[in-house]
Formats: sequence, structure tokens, C-alpha cells
Amino acid sequence: MTNNLIHNHLDDKPLSIYVHIPWCIHKCPYCDFNSHELRNSSIKDQEQIYTDALLNQITLSADYSGRTIHSIFFGGGTPSLFSPEAINRIILAISHQFTLANDCEVTLEANPGTIDKAYFKGYKDIGVNRVSLGIQSFNNIHLKSLERIHDKEQAYEAAQWARQLFDNINLDLMFALPNQTKSDLIHDIKIALAIRPDHISYYHLTIEPNTLFHKHPPSQPNEDDSADMGDIIIETLKQQNFDHYETSAFAKELKHCRHNMNYWEFGDYLGLGAGAHSKITLTDNQQKRFSCYKNPAQYIENVKKNTPFIEEKLLVKNELIFEFMMNALRLNHGFKKNLFISSTGVSLDQIKGELDIAKDKGLLIETSDIIKPTILGQQFLNELLQIFMRDR
Repeated sequence: MTNNLIHNHLDDKPLSIYVHIPWCIHKCPYCDFNSHELRNSSIKDQEQIYTDALLNQITLSADYSGRTIHSIFFGGGTPSLFSPEAINRIILAISHQFTLANDCEVTLEANPGTIDKAYFKGYKDIGVNRVSLGIQSFNNIHLKSLERIHDKEQAYEAAQWARQLFDNINLDLMFALPNQTKSDLIHDIKIALAIRPDHISYYHLTIEPNTLFHKHPPSQPNEDDSADMGDIIIETLKQQNFDHYETSAFAKELKHCRHNMNYWEFGDYLGLGAGAHSKITLTDNQQKRFSCYKNPAQYIENVKKNTPFIEEKLLVKNELIFEFMMNALRLNHGFKKNLFISSTGVSLDQIKGELDIAKDKGLLIETSDIIKPTILGQQFLNELLQIFMRDR
């Protein structure tokens, strides 16, 4: 079977594109993403050459050009450091290589400390229709402890400006911050709600390896207080008609993040840029993963050689099972059984043992067509996922 026949067969399967912009003004102490501080050069020095590399990688993705793009997500780093002209070049190149869905969701992450109002207006004019703001907190003490480059006034102003321009905005917030109290948390939530966002992503501050906070751990609220904070967030946002549809995601009606839903439902995605990951279905039962060189300079050099990928692999059955569950069980409403079968090529009978264990522990509910985590399963997601971790 030719590549074209395979791709035509998969035309109805959603395909998303992630574009990684790896630079930021300052590397936050909790961040383990592939981001790099601008040290001895300006963003203008990087913008042209890196955008050229992205366009080259888009051309190298011609094998998948039969697929329709349902979402594009510019993440980082700080994508809002790039000018609307550069972002437009990337969007146009994608639209020339692929077919964009009429309602394609185009998200751009932005840092309140790098907001340029002319840039924001430009982003809207070129087709960005969703903005995700990395607020983290509206408390200056906490922003300082997180080493964010903005203060609470800049955060509020940026959010208000985004709200005026865009019909769909997300606020990224964090809790269990160093020395944060429950009253601090409630204050943050009240300010966030006053902005009237369509979506809120509320993350527990987690100390990740290879971060400054891992070397110098901050003083965080204890487990009980952190759990109470999580409960406050869930209950308060529920009262304001936000659907808690994923572990850390809350959305107003029809405002669920389409791009992230594609990840969680084990859809296909193409990653462009330094360190970006891709997962593509080759046949009904074959999933291919590949990732780009992480270092921006290495990425740029290897794209010139038509070899942007540092690693490529086919997932074996046990990997498919675990990776599907790792994504889909983040969805509080669960997933349809048919989705598991069609995405992995594995029958439910082959995971009956794991399902029974999870149900016996009160972590999982199974109906005639749905599998979903219980409230306990949502709270102890890592324990639930470990049940599905098999030897390779």
C-alpha cells in the first residue's frame, strides 16, 4: 500500500500541529520545558533564521499533506516574542502544505511580561483565534518567588487586553505556590473570574527534575492544604459554570481546548521546531513517534540537511496501551471504548486484568460504552496509570 493510500484512509482522523518557539526572556525555576534564555542576542536575530527552519520542516512534512488540520498551537518558550509577520509566515506555510479546517483553532501562548499591543492586534489579524496567557498568579509575592518577569498589574492589563480582542482566551494559573495560603488562592481565582476567561488551566506547582526548584526546593503548602486548594478551585469554578473536563483544565460551554483534546483522545499531531514531538498513525494498528533535535542551533542545522528528527520509533502494543491511558484517563468524563480499540488495535479483553484491578480499587468506572476515572481515580491518577504500565 502506498503512502498516499494510507494517508487517504486516515484523512478523517484529526491532525493537529504544534509549533515550538524555544526562547524566553528568563527561564523560570519550575520550568522543565525546552526553553532557552535570550542571552547574547535579540529575538530579531533568532526570528528570521528559526522561522526559515520551521518553513523547511513544513515542506519536509509533505507525506501528511492529505490530512486536514483541526488545530495549530504555538507554544514555548514565549511565542509572543515573535512578531505577527513571523507567525503569519508559519501559518501561511501550513495552509499551503495542508488543508485547514474552516473552524481551525489557532492558539498562541503569550507571557504578560512581553505583551505588545500592536503585536496582539497583529496576531488576531493573521488568524490567531485563541490566546493562552501565562499568568500563574495575581500576587506579586508569588510572582517574584516564581521569578516571573511580570507583576500583577501587567498580568491583569494583558488579560483585559486579550479579553477585548479575542473571543477565546485561556488563563494559565498555578497553586500550591511557595508560602501560598488558601485566602491567597481565593483572591487569585476572584481576579481571574473578573476577567471572564473562556478557559482556565490550573496547575499544581510540581517540582520537576533538572529545574532550579529541584536543586533548591521552595517551601510549599503541605499535602492536605494543597488538596484543599484543589478542592476550592474545582468547587469555585463549578459554581461559575466551568466544566472540569480534564485534570487541570476548566472550560465554559463549547470552549474546551480542541488542540489538547486531540492529545488526550490519542489523536495524531505533528510537532514543528526544536524538541517538538510528533505522533502519527501509519496504519490502523501502527503509531509512529518522532522528535526533533532539542537544541535550536542543532535543529536549524539538521533541518538544512533534511534530517530534523533525532529519534523515530514505532510504538509496540504495551506502549500503545499505556500511552493511550496516560492521555485519555486525564479526561474526567472518560473515553468511549471504541476509541481505545480504534486507536490501539487492542481489544478490551486484552486489558481486562488491569481494568478489574482499577475497578476493585475504586479508581475506575466501566459502563457499556464508557471508561472513566472515579473521583478517587482523578485524585490518584498516577496510581491509576501505574496499573496499565507493562513491560515493553
